[in-house]
Amino acid sequence: MKKLTWRRALPLLLLAAVALAVPLQALAQPTPLFETRKITDNVYLFRYGGHQSMFVVTPDGVIATDPIAQRRPEAATTYLAEIRKITQAPFKDAGATFIAHMNAKTRLEALKNPDVVIPDIGTGDLHAIELGGTRLELHYVGRNHSDNSLVMLLPKEKLLFTVDFIPIESLQFRDFPDSFLPDFFDSFDRVLALDWDRMIPGHPYAGGRLGTKDDVRAAKQYMVDLSDAVKQAQLAGKCFDTAMKEIKLPKYETWRNYDAYLPGNIERFCEFWGGGF
Repeated sequence: MKKLTWRRALPLLLLAAVALAVPLQALAQPTPLFETRKITDNVYLFRYGGHQSMFVVTPDGVIATDPIAQRRPEAATTYLAEIRKITQAPFKDAGATFIAHMNAKTRLEALKNPDVVIPDIGTGDLHAIELGGTRLELHYVGRNHSDNSLVMLLPKEKLLFTVDFIPIESLQFRDFPDSFLPDFFDSFDRVLALDWDRMIPGHPYAGGRLGTKDDVRAAKQYMVDLSDAVKQAQLAGKCFDTAMKEIKLPKYETWRNYDAYLPGNIERFCEFWGGGF
C-alpha cells in the first residue's frame, strides 16, 4: 500500500467583478461549500468555506497540508474524500507520518487533547520531505501569526503554501490574536528571500487567486504604514479609543475586511507602541 505523508502548518487547534451581461439567475448561484482545484500536474488546492489547504499527489503517496478541521470535523472528512477521488493512499492508521514545527508538537503534547493527533516529527528551521520524486521543504520563517507556523515550498514547481500571516489584499485578522510584533516583518523578508513564483494562501481572499511576491510586499507595506500611523497616535496620546476611531488608511480601503478589522489592527499596534509587546 502507498504511504501518505501528512503535514500541518499550524497546530490543529488550528468577488470577482461580474459583467452586466451575466443572467440574474447565474448571479444567484451560491458559492459551493468546498472545491478542489488542480494547480500543477500533481498539486491541488482544496477549499472548504473560507479556508484552503494544499495536497501533492506522488507515485508513492500524498503530502497533505492543514486539515482545516478546527471545530469542523466534516471539513477533514471532506478533504480526505476529495483526496481519495484522485488517489487511494492511506492515512494515519495505515502508516502516515504527521509533521509540525517543534513548538506545535510541544504545545499539543502539553494540551493532551484526545481528539488531536500528536505530530510524529517536530521540525526546526528547515525540514525536507522527499516522496515519489517530489521534494517539499518546510521552512520556519520565525514568529508571526504564531510561534510554530511553517511555510511549504515546492522548489521544482516554485510554489509556496502559507497560512494566515500573509493575507492577499486583506487586512490582518482582528487584533492579531496569538501574534508576535515586530517579528512579522522579519517573516515577510524571509518569505521574500525564498525562490518561488506563486503562493497558495490559507484563505481565498482577492477572488481566490494565487499570490505573488508583490502581494507579500504589499502586505508588509500595510503593516509598515499601520505601524507608523499608530506610533504617531501613541505619541499624541490618542491610543487606544481615539486612534481606533481616527486612523484611516485610504490606500487599503478596497482590501477585504478593511472596515471590520482596521480598529482591531490599530488596537494591537497601540499595545505594541504603548507597552512594547
